[in-house]
Amino acid sequence: MSHSDLPLAKAVPLDKIRYNDQGLVPAIAQDYLDGTVLMLAWMNQEALAKTLATGQVWYWSRSRQELWHKGATSGHFQKLLGIRYDCDSDALLLTIEQKGDIACHTGERSCFHQLDGHKSAPPADMLTELARVIGDRRDHPTPESYTCKLLAGGDNKILKKIGEESAEVVMACKDDDPEAIAGEVADLFYHTLVALAHHNVDLRAVYRKLGDRRQ
Repeated sequence: MSHSDLPLAKAVPLDKIRYNDQGLVPAIAQDYLDGTVLMLAWMNQEALAKTLATGQVWYWSRSRQELWHKGATSGHFQKLLGIRYDCDSDALLLTIEQKGDIACHTGERSCFHQLDGHKSAPPADMLTELARVIGDRRDHPTPESYTCKLLAGGDNKILKKIGEESAEVVMACKDDDPEAIAGEVADLFYHTLVALAHHNVDLRAVYRKLGDRRQ
């Protein structure tokens, strides 16, 4: 089932959610492309019902004691693509598309952007993490880095490696060797990410293409 036809109204039985003594349940918003945790907020039954009915996320503001339509002021709305509740039915996980790619009121993509007192992008899937490292090598090259040497060689060097790694994936598959297949595909993924970085193509653009095709 694609995210475009998710039956949101039936996704969560409202009477099964266990709210705390204040009538609230924690809701974690997670990016639908790379799994990044964007924020944690609270919902009451009305906020959850409005979220399911409208397809845009509503929370309950504990400080203002009122419903809060995420993005109503900033324009950074959250489109609900999926929703799950945990094994105790007392916490929600929202799969969302974050409009503007900013969830935090500080202007950061995620509210979880601090690490040891410094700003740090929150963890995402392994390919995203690797793409970040490659992007850092591109922007801050060091002579001993293999990635930097590839980038310095441009398309000629990068595309040659992609061709070689593609052939090695084929051979590993022909040999029906699971360990070799995993290793060669990992090499192919890495060199493809280098090509993306060289051409300044964001990995999230690739994820969006995959998402569109899944529909």
